[in-house]
Amino acid sequence: MVIIEVINNLANKLGILIIIVFFLSRVGTFKKLLLKRHISNHEKLFLILIFGGLGIMGTYYGTPIMGSIANSRIIAVMIAGILGGPAVGLGAGLIAGFHRWAIDIGGLTAFSCGLSTVIQGAIGGAIHSKSRNKMIDIWDSLAAVIMAEALEMFLILMIATPYDKAVELVKIIFFPMLTINSVGMAISILIINNIYSEQEKFAAMNAQLALNIANKTLPYLRKGLNSISAMRTARIICEMVNIDGVAITDTKKILSFAGNPNIDLQSDRPIDDEDILRVMGTGERAIITRQNPYGRYETSIVVPLKERNTIIGCLILIKNGKDSIGSLDVELAMGLAQLFSSQLELSKIEEQARLLSKAELKALQAQINPHFLFNALNTIVSYCRVSPEIARKLLIDLGDLLRNNLRNYGEDIDLFMEIENIKSYLNIEKARFGDRLNVNFDVEKDIDCHIPPLLLQPLVENAVKHGLLPREEGGTVTIGARKCLEGTYIYVKDNGVGFSPGEQFIDEDDNRKIGLRNIDKRLKNMYGSESGLRIESQPGKGTSVSMVIPHYYGKRGIAYEDESVNCG
Repeated sequence: MVIIEVINNLANKLGILIIIVFFLSRVGTFKKLLLKRHISNHEKLFLILIFGGLGIMGTYYGTPIMGSIANSRIIAVMIAGILGGPAVGLGAGLIAGFHRWAIDIGGLTAFSCGLSTVIQGAIGGAIHSKSRNKMIDIWDSLAAVIMAEALEMFLILMIATPYDKAVELVKIIFFPMLTINSVGMAISILIINNIYSEQEKFAAMNAQLALNIANKTLPYLRKGLNSISAMRTARIICEMVNIDGVAITDTKKILSFAGNPNIDLQSDRPIDDEDILRVMGTGERAIITRQNPYGRYETSIVVPLKERNTIIGCLILIKNGKDSIGSLDVELAMGLAQLFSSQLELSKIEEQARLLSKAELKALQAQINPHFLFNALNTIVSYCRVSPEIARKLLIDLGDLLRNNLRNYGEDIDLFMEIENIKSYLNIEKARFGDRLNVNFDVEKDIDCHIPPLLLQPLVENAVKHGLLPREEGGTVTIGARKCLEGTYIYVKDNGVGFSPGEQFIDEDDNRKIGLRNIDKRLKNMYGSESGLRIESQPGKGTSVSMVIPHYYGKRGIAYEDESVNCG
């Protein structure tokens, strides 16, 4: 009956301790403290005092038994160790244990219980490394409670006198304290684990929020880090995040600020803040608390923005108040900085690719075969005597050809403009070779399609030079285009010498020649790996080279839903 009565009394008084633990779990400051990865010394002292005090309360709310006290002090000091580490566990244990011994409440076991309380705090600290900032294993905690209670009973038997009375006491209190304190520890751990569970849920929401922000800022940051992209990005963050201010800098000045106008940051102002300069110097993020000129405190998280390993600026998130930046804000800032850095790095890669493509196109334009130019001029000279009108037309064609080849680089041109350029080229070639060269155009009139410049002309040149002219009788080249389900189907076909499937059509190491490989690469880079050239050829029967320009590269980006013709 005595054991049942002790269990009832401990269970009733345990409820008060659980209510306090639950109340602490709802306090924002306490939650932030638990979720921190690194606890400062004054924060450790705060935890020692809180849980040491709860341990003292556990003593006072105990049940007197035979000159001792059945209590729940163990819960407070072990949780202190689990949450704050060995130092916090020992500190809380020393406070609660010293109180138990010094006040001499229950003189029979005062020293043994005081000593066991210190050890119990250290046992809680041993679990800390396994549970920091993540779910605490209830079974580990229960095993620790069982071990700690057994140790306490052992110390009572070894130290308390008289021995027979100590034995009788242990028989009465061991089972009630083990049962109630195990239940109390399990409930307390569930309450604390709920904080970590909320953290994980908010972290997932933060990750989604960061991705949404990155998606909205991508169109701006892909153009590089400048005042306009920084302004757009800062405004988007301010609209989507519960924050008082956002600033984005380069290495010399604040590019943009959005948020509360009372925050002491202004756009286009040189960076003179030592903390921000230190972040850019070390590459390590920093949390800064300072008092602004209006007398209010602000807390900022400053995170570097990088391209590869080079720091190019900072992202700064600001909240009003002391220590107002929590772990979720830090994770959000770090995630955004990483995403922005990736976007800016990709913008550089895209810019380099664009410049390279532009340089390649300039190289193509510079590769107008001098022999073709000289031959064209010689042809025009020969016609000047026998047919001045033809010579005049050929000069116009040559001028149009040169003019079109020296402009429009970097921008897509209308398909029909490219075809007109091809006609100028073929008019000159036909004047040279006469009946050996025949030309057909099979182009639908209502096609709406834009293509990169100098995409088709090299195909036509290859068809003439490598397909038809090696034949003594020459042949016919056909240039065609039609709408299809996937986009615009374009082809260049000749009935020339052809080649076998294993034969290399153009020497890829000869940089002087405009080859199929270059055009195939340009198509795949622009439209995707499935959009390269399709080449069909048979020796003695000719060659067909075709491609498909997708719908969304048409002038108006519309699909031809009424067409049922397949490409190819």
